[in-house]
Amino acid sequence: MSSLLTSPVVDLDTGAVIAHPAVVDSTGTLRAAPLPMVLELPVGIVLAGAGALAALHEALRRAGRHPREAILLLTGPCREQDRPLLKVGLDGLRTIGYLLGFADVGTVGAALDLATEAGPYLLALDPELVARIAGDHRASAVARAVVTLARGIGAHVLAPGVEREPQLAAARGLGVRLAHGPLLAPGPDGKVRVPLPVTDEPAAVMLGPRVQELLIPAVTLPAEAKAEEAVAAFGQEPTITSVILVDEFQRPKGSLDRSRFLLSFAARYGHALHGQKPARRLADPPRTVPRTTPVIAAMQAAGRDTARVYDDLVVTDEMNRCLGIVRVSDLIRQVTSSRGH
Repeated sequence: MSSLLTSPVVDLDTGAVIAHPAVVDSTGTLRAAPLPMVLELPVGIVLAGAGALAALHEALRRAGRHPREAILLLTGPCREQDRPLLKVGLDGLRTIGYLLGFADVGTVGAALDLATEAGPYLLALDPELVARIAGDHRASAVARAVVTLARGIGAHVLAPGVEREPQLAAARGLGVRLAHGPLLAPGPDGKVRVPLPVTDEPAAVMLGPRVQELLIPAVTLPAEAKAEEAVAAFGQEPTITSVILVDEFQRPKGSLDRSRFLLSFAARYGHALHGQKPARRLADPPRTVPRTTPVIAAMQAAGRDTARVYDDLVVTDEMNRCLGIVRVSDLIRQVTSSRGH
């Protein structure tokens, strides 16, 4: 049994557990810790067609889980002649909502060009590669190549089977952010402890609470939404200050500020010019902050662009998914309150 099925996936930057292993047992019952979850899925099952995947969908349904809450980590290679069929299967899984990943990338897993074409959410290194990464420059070179590829296609890299701190340090040094393995297994108290890198940042206690404590729900639309859909969203409630455009994985792709966006429609012929065109044409790049960002640091991030100093900040989780927004006015209020005590 793979170690992926016995240990959580951990974010090396924050020490947070971002996913738990899951398995469908012989009775068809899905067993997993709290969400999100990771399931290993042989490529052969995807190639066998929709019928072979029915048990997975049914197990998820009976457990009251949604496909968007699961990362399917595909194992095994794919023959050249099977690639078109695999693409059809993966497109179907993605449409349903599953997040997709490939295991053993760079060695016996899917070829790099196949992984690139599939647009995965996650690329997992071979555990044997990770075992050698600290003392073998060849293994390190392969891992670095996978990290570079992942950055190019917007995927995350996972280092599985981490057993020793030198392996963890080497993976982190290459830019790998996610890992699992014996070194990161929960202790007797059930908590995961990650040796975090030394930082020169001021002590967290001096920086105030985290932005997740000021989080409010975001109004989101698909990244391809038309501008008139955004107008309708703003029209539903006058207190909506922004609409966040997200992709199919809920990753923020654009930010529509209420004042600037609606001003585009207030001009003569505004609706005729913009209504049926993509809202993204009028969007700004989203200003994102991880959910663990201290309030003071978030204030500094907000102030870097003087033209957008009061735009909402988009709060993201460890997988860069939109959790909600935090308003700059709330940050100011929090900082003022803290200094008043």
